[in-house]
Amino acid sequence: MSSGTSSGSSQGTRSFRSEDDLDLQDQMEKRRKRRKESNRESARRSRLRKQQHLDDLTSQVKQLKDQNKQLSMAVSITNKNLVAVQAQNSVLQTQKMELESRLGALTEILLYMNASTTNTCATTNPATMNNITPISACDVLGASTWSQPIDLYY
Repeated sequence: MSSGTSSGSSQGTRSFRSEDDLDLQDQMEKRRKRRKESNRESARRSRLRKQQHLDDLTSQVKQLKDQNKQLSMAVSITNKNLVAVQAQNSVLQTQKMELESRLGALTEILLYMNASTTNTCATTNPATMNNITPISACDVLGASTWSQPIDLYY
């Protein structure tokens, strides 16, 4: 009897183990399914993040292209203004040189006129008899006080 009892208990253990095995297998299958589902969800979130990042980069590229276009236009306008200012500067430099030349010629004329007036004053003015020449009498245009050059840069 004892052998029957032991074999009966052995069969009960075997059936218990097989139930445990089935329960363990069910738990492992559930875990595997949860893990798969979790991995799918994680992959979906990753794809969404990647798509969002790509959309952000695409938007940034568009924004930078627009900014680049605006800056290129600003550089173009600035270059046109530079050319205009350089042309105007060239004209002003030429006018300055012409005015300096005219000023030099007028200064020579005035010096010549003053020299002529001084000689005339010296011969006709009685004050020159004593070698005293009044400046105001001989310097008709006041050129003797023109010691400072004219400043053309305001």
